[in-house]
Amino acid sequence: MAASVREKQTVALKRMLNFNAPPLKNTAAEPVWKVLIYDRFGQDIISPLLSVKELRDMGITLHLLLHSDRDPIPDVPAIYFVMPTEENIDRICQDLRNQLYESYFLNFISAISRSKLEDIASAALAANAVTQVTKVYDQYLNFITLEDDMFVLCHQNKELISYHAINRADIQDTDMEAIMDTIVDSLFCFFVTLGAVPIIRCPRGNAAEMVAVKLDKKLRENLRDARNSLFTGDNMAAGQFSFQRPLFVLADRNVDMATPLHHTWTYQALIHDVLDFQLNRVVMEEVAGAEPSPAGARPKKKNRKTYDLTAVDKFWQKHKGSPFPEVAESVQEELDTYRAQEDEVKRLKSIMGLEGEDEGAISMLSDNTAKLTSAVSSLPELLEKKRLIDLHTNVATAVLDHIKSRKLDVYFEYEEKLMSKSTLDKSLLDIISDPDAGTPEDKMRLFLIYYIAAQQAPSESDLEQYKTALLDAGCDLSPLNYIKQWKAFTKMAATPANYGNSGVKPMGLFSRVMNTGSQFVMEGVKNLVLKQHNLPVTRILDNLMEMKSNPETDDYRYFDPKMLRGSESSIPRSKNPFQEAIVFVVGGGNYIEYQNLVDYAKFKQGKKVVYGCSELFNASQFIKQLSQLGQK
Repeated sequence: MAASVREKQTVALKRMLNFNAPPLKNTAAEPVWKVLIYDRFGQDIISPLLSVKELRDMGITLHLLLHSDRDPIPDVPAIYFVMPTEENIDRICQDLRNQLYESYFLNFISAISRSKLEDIASAALAANAVTQVTKVYDQYLNFITLEDDMFVLCHQNKELISYHAINRADIQDTDMEAIMDTIVDSLFCFFVTLGAVPIIRCPRGNAAEMVAVKLDKKLRENLRDARNSLFTGDNMAAGQFSFQRPLFVLADRNVDMATPLHHTWTYQALIHDVLDFQLNRVVMEEVAGAEPSPAGARPKKKNRKTYDLTAVDKFWQKHKGSPFPEVAESVQEELDTYRAQEDEVKRLKSIMGLEGEDEGAISMLSDNTAKLTSAVSSLPELLEKKRLIDLHTNVATAVLDHIKSRKLDVYFEYEEKLMSKSTLDKSLLDIISDPDAGTPEDKMRLFLIYYIAAQQAPSESDLEQYKTALLDAGCDLSPLNYIKQWKAFTKMAATPANYGNSGVKPMGLFSRVMNTGSQFVMEGVKNLVLKQHNLPVTRILDNLMEMKSNPETDDYRYFDPKMLRGSESSIPRSKNPFQEAIVFVVGGGNYIEYQNLVDYAKFKQGKKVVYGCSELFNASQFIKQLSQLGQK
C-alpha cells in the first residue's frame, strides 16, 4: 500500500533536517550537529511527527523559536523552518546582520513570494553574508498531520479560517477571498506532499465550492507550467500512488451541524470532548495532595501533566475508536497482565535470595538462571508498558469522572435517539430541568441537536417553554439565535440531514469492570454499544466514491485539474469507483466524523479514506463560535 500522508510528511521533514539531502543509510556516521529554528507554525507541524529524541538523532542539538532571544553560535549551520511572513523575513534579515550562525538553510513552509526573496537577498548583501545563505527552499508542508489518515490545516491562528470567520454576516468579499486563499494554499501543499493530482467534487453554492474552484485553478496553473511543475519527474515517481488518482470531496460544515455538538462514546472523541486535547497531546491538571495546607500558606499549585498519544502507542492505536466501556475493560486487562509479569520477576528474585542484590550478581549465577535473565531483560519493555498503562489509566479515569458527573451516557443515548428519530423514553424538558444532569453547555448541545434534527420546528409556545427551562439551567441562548437563522436559511430545511438508523443498544451492566478489584468504578454508567451507521459526511463520500446516484450528491460539481480545458460539468468522466479518497470539511471538523469514516473504510476492502478539516474543534469550542454568531 502506498505510504500514508503522515509518512510522506515525516520523510519530507527528515530530508529538510538533513540539509535537503535524502538521509544516509549507514547510521554509523555521526550526524552533522545543527540548530533548528522554527516559528509557531513550524513547531505545530513538527511536534506531532517527530519527538525530541528523533530530532537529536538527526543531529539537532537546539531547537528554538524564531522570535525568541537567541545567542550567536557562529560555527554551527542553522536550518530555518518558518512561514514566509513579513515579520519572519525581517527577523531572518536581522539574524543575517548579526551573523548568528555559520550558514543558513532557509526552508519556507509554504511558497515564498519573489519580493520577499529579494528582501532577504538585499539584507544578505548588506550584511556581507551572501555566501552563508546556503540554500532556500519552498517545502510545501503547510498542514498538520495528526494521524495516518487525518490532517488539519493549521493550529496557530485557526480563528482566521474558523466556522465563525466564514459564516459571519458582515464578512467582506476581500476577507472571504483571503480566507479561501489560506485554505487553498494549505490544500495545495497537501497534494504536493501526497504527490497526486486529485479529482475534485464539491456541492454548489457555499464555501466548499469557492475552495474547489480556487484549488482547481491553482493545481491547473502548476501543471501547465511544465518547467516548475511540482507534480512531475522524480518526486512524482516516488510518490506514485496507484494508477488511480484520489477523489477529493469538499464538504461544508453547514451540511451537518448536529454532529459537532453531539456527545460521543468513543475514546478519542471523548478525550477531545471533555479534556484538553490538542495536536495529539492531552494536558491534565493533577490535583495536588489532599492534606490541608497550613493556615496562611499559599494554595498548592496544580501540577499540569501532559501525555502524548502517539502512533507508537499500541493500546491507543487499537482502542482510540472503541466505545469507552470497552476501553476501561481493556486498560484493566492490561494492568492485570502487567502485574502478573511483575510478580513473576519478583518471585524469581526471591527464590534465589537475591532480593536486594544488584543485576551483576544475578548474571553471575547464569547456569540455572536462564529464566531469570530473560525476566530481567524484559524489564525495559515492562517499564514502557507500565508507562502506557499508567497514561491510559489516568486519562480514562479523568474521562470517566466527566461521564459520571455530567451523565454523558444519558446525553449520548438520548441524542442518538433524536438523530435517528426513534422513540424517546423521557421528555427533553426533564433532562434540561434536571439539575444533576450535565453542565448548562451539555443542555444547550442537547437542545440544539433536537432543534436541528426536528422535522418541523417546535411551535412558538413550546419553544418559549424550552427557552425558559434553558435559561433557568443557566444556558446562554445566543447559539440558538444563530441556529434558527441557519435553519431558515439553508435549503436543508426542506430535507433535514439524515443520520442513518444509528442507535445504541444498552448491554446490561459491565461484566469485568464491575468487579471490585477494578480501577474504574463504573456504577450507574450505562454500557452502550454502537451500531455502525453513516453520518452525513460519510454518506456523501460513499455516494461519490462508489459512483452511486443519489439526489443529495448528483449535482455536485466535478473538477479535473489535468483536463486541458476546465469544462464546467457535474458529469464524472470515469465511471469506476475510486480506491482512495480524501474528505475535507470547510469550516471545521471533529473526531466523531473522523471515527465514522475510519469505521466506514474498515468495511470496504482495500479502500483508503483520509479525513481533513480546516480546524479541529470540540463541541464547546463550536458552541462558542455559534454564540458569537448569534450575538450579532
